[in-house]
Amino acid sequence: MAESTGDTTLRVALAQINPTVGDLSANASLMTQALREAHSAGADLVVFPELALDGYPVEDLALRPSFQRASRAAMHAWAEEVHALGLGDLPCLVGYLDHSDELRADQPAGGPLNAAALVHDGQVRARYVKHHLPNYGVFDEARYFVAGDTPVEFLLGGAKVSIAICEDLWRAGGPVAWARETGPGLLAVLNASPYERSKDDTRLALCQARAREAGSALVYVNLVGGQDELVFDGDSMTVDADGSVLLRAPQFESGVFTVDISVPRSRISLPIRIERSHAPSATPPSMTRPRVDDLTEVHGALVLGLRDYVEKNGFASVMLGLSGGIDSALVASLACDALGADRVFGVGMPSRYSSEHSRSDARDLAERTGLKFREVPIEPMFAACQESLALAGLAAENLQARIRGMILMSLSNAEGHLVLATGNKSELAVGYSTIYGDAVGGFAPIKDVPKTLVWELARWRNDVGPGQPIPPSSITKPPSAELRPGQLDTDSLPDYAELDAMLEEYVSGDHDLGHLATRFDRETARRVIALTDRAEYKRRQYPPGTKISLRAFGRDRRLPITHHWHES
Repeated sequence: MAESTGDTTLRVALAQINPTVGDLSANASLMTQALREAHSAGADLVVFPELALDGYPVEDLALRPSFQRASRAAMHAWAEEVHALGLGDLPCLVGYLDHSDELRADQPAGGPLNAAALVHDGQVRARYVKHHLPNYGVFDEARYFVAGDTPVEFLLGGAKVSIAICEDLWRAGGPVAWARETGPGLLAVLNASPYERSKDDTRLALCQARAREAGSALVYVNLVGGQDELVFDGDSMTVDADGSVLLRAPQFESGVFTVDISVPRSRISLPIRIERSHAPSATPPSMTRPRVDDLTEVHGALVLGLRDYVEKNGFASVMLGLSGGIDSALVASLACDALGADRVFGVGMPSRYSSEHSRSDARDLAERTGLKFREVPIEPMFAACQESLALAGLAAENLQARIRGMILMSLSNAEGHLVLATGNKSELAVGYSTIYGDAVGGFAPIKDVPKTLVWELARWRNDVGPGQPIPPSSITKPPSAELRPGQLDTDSLPDYAELDAMLEEYVSGDHDLGHLATRFDRETARRVIALTDRAEYKRRQYPPGTKISLRAFGRDRRLPITHHWHES
């Protein structure tokens, strides 16, 4: 290990930005804005998140040579642009998509690279390529990227800076080991780490452990924002070589956060040496923003995921059916929090089976939130269909749901709203929904929210304010689809507390019937497993929705629709 001589202080800016996948020019503008702010704060180095220029995840865009070339060109153009703006003296690390120029034994030439550029004085001075590629959960990076095998380090004001990208921190060896071998300094880590509920504070613990392992201070910069079903919560941080927290950025907020870090001067000689060009200025205020409580965190994730899906896909407004029940009430509240009530349109669609309290609860929610509301009774349409079809039983119940779905999609078609599906994870798991009925829509905000958590979030939202958007009776009354007289969800399903506990074991834990039978009634567990397995075809046709759990339906849990394996 190389020796060091004395310490120097580096002012590092953590640029926690919210890019849009594929919008290279808009993302470059976000980066320029952040660079200006860091420059004004007297930073010595700016660290951007993983694939900040391109957005994350780029998925199969990474495989398109045209996008690879455009991303590389945009990276070099941005380096020249910020230099022309007088910002080029501030070095920065930027995540971007590049491509390989050389043939390798294990990969063809032109393979896509998850890279970090060191930008300084109008040039890309160095390029680091992500070493460890995750291929689990929501990650498919082994499908897309060529792995790097070479460390990249440079001297900044006499201190050594090493580079890593996200998964490089989660696995032993690679960049952390390389940083340790060449002596203490600063390890800069660019990240695109999605939010997940019910995780202990693993990122902080990981950063602290890796900082101690490398013997270096560590800067961890994460994306913020929604991208399809994923939401990134930021939570960027800096820890000292002993694991002490120096800075912790807020969750679900964009911003540039600056911290002074004491780093040993290095005796090693490196090809890239950058001298600091800023005179010392006042020490930035310390920031250690602790993670918020569980329900505040989940609400923040759901609001940001919904807002970014609407905004990034160019919708001016959203529409949803308001039944007076708890699910549609929570979705309406989330939509108003995300977009403002003036952009939320609710439709009450009562039938002959709709209770007066459900109709009044829907109107009450509209008054509480200020969203725009109309009623379209479905009885005339239902009667007309029945005159031709004469359906009975479940088919007649589902016909009502499909008429409601047709109304919402027709109004969406006429007025341009994005329709929000209001189903929760418990219903989605066991198929308690109607394809082309309540399952219609372009986005499903509570798709990954179990029913018991729906109630918790509703009570929490009313408690914390502003206002009490959700009618108390929507929270307290027994849930019902109201498709036949006296119908309750418990006619078809176990109590939701028991159901959600089973689903957590089966869906998230991948436990079998034998395991579930040690905690629950065996026949009830068998029925829930069978319902969940049979509903896979419905889930494939359900809209995308924000992932908040370890195993969300869609990206995380992908089972064949056609299979003959049954738990026994």
